[in-house]
Amino acid sequence: MAKAFRASAGIMLAPAVTLIGVFVLVPMLLTIWLCFQDWSTQTPFSEASFVGLGNFQEIFGSTSVGRDFKTALLNTTIYTALSVVLILPLSVVFGLLVYQRDVAGGTALRTVLFSTYMVPMIAVALVWSKLYSPSEGPLNQMLGLVGIGPQPWLSSPRSALVSIVLLNVWQQVGYFTVLAIAGLTQIPGSLYEAATLDGANGREQFRFITFPLLRRTLLFSAVIAIINAVQVFEPVALITQGGPVGSTNVLTYHIRRVGIERAQGGLGSAMAVMLMLSLMVCVSALFAFVNRKDSE
Repeated sequence: MAKAFRASAGIMLAPAVTLIGVFVLVPMLLTIWLCFQDWSTQTPFSEASFVGLGNFQEIFGSTSVGRDFKTALLNTTIYTALSVVLILPLSVVFGLLVYQRDVAGGTALRTVLFSTYMVPMIAVALVWSKLYSPSEGPLNQMLGLVGIGPQPWLSSPRSALVSIVLLNVWQQVGYFTVLAIAGLTQIPGSLYEAATLDGANGREQFRFITFPLLRRTLLFSAVIAIINAVQVFEPVALITQGGPVGSTNVLTYHIRRVGIERAQGGLGSAMAVMLMLSLMVCVSALFAFVNRKDSE
């Protein structure tokens, strides 16, 4: 019976495993192989020539290729850090507001928050590009009502990346709010009742009950937020095209520009592998940090 069960399980898993292998593992292995090759995307794979670590030496070198890659890596790091730092606290705040049963309209607020995540990023990027318009954009018009001059949201290297971050936070925060609510529902209400009887106020209850028991949910949210942030592409491609002066040139957009527009497939693959390794290191460090806190 055990053999029959394993055989039937294998048959049922075969389609999913095949799809994962074809559309995930094979492209990943191909990208890893190409990162050690000198290959143009306009030629077949058979014309690729082995260069060892040459592509990595070039992207980390002092030439324009290396400088552009390091700028894109830095922009991606800043974009990811700002997105996570803003999304996680806001999701917890909104989650606490929605989760309170005595708050009127909690279900409607939850629906509104999550609906922003359901809007395609292309549509969000187009709408926000109009909101950021320097002359006729609603944001600058509202600032003008309080005596503040128009701001160069997307045309200044100092504010362009932050403007893209705000766009991302607006769209993503609803999804992570739902995750925070899911975590809050797992906290027994008896803990709050006991804390109230012991004289703990709301701040103390959040510090010693809510936050510690919400840590695993926040870890999951942080990992998903990081993965989503490093994959940012549509807002940059549709609104800024990496500008001004490369201030929004993130890695995904830069990899596309190098690997497809410039047809430098080997260099683009090396950049993609570095992005994947950076993401793995970041997520692993995050898990290690949380596990160490739990063991203390």
